[in-house]
Amino acid sequence: MNRKFAVAYAGWIALCAVLFLALAGREDPSRRRDRILPTDAGARAAAVAAHRDSRYRGYEAVHVAYAGRGEGGREARWVVLLDRVPHSALHDAVVVELRASDGSLIALRPPR
Repeated sequence: MNRKFAVAYAGWIALCAVLFLALAGREDPSRRRDRILPTDAGARAAAVAAHRDSRYRGYEAVHVAYAGRGEGGREARWVVLLDRVPHSALHDAVVVELRASDGSLIALRPPR
């Protein structure tokens, strides 16, 4: 019984290794193809804000939310809340809205 288990266990590990190598570099099926990732949106928003106004250098993404078409706007977008480091309890915060498909700037505004 012990030997059968060891062979089955080794076979399972080999199968997983083969599948891992076969699927390496493949597109993630759980990721939406019509929009950038939220982590990318946060980094892009911080870069765009710092490029637009030097006051926003050193700001970081505090929260990133997706808003679909019709949710307060005409197009799908990422709404990114940026705050300076150390955090200012949102006194110095800024909201950056990016187009969900390509990360281009829609609006840079204070939080409402």
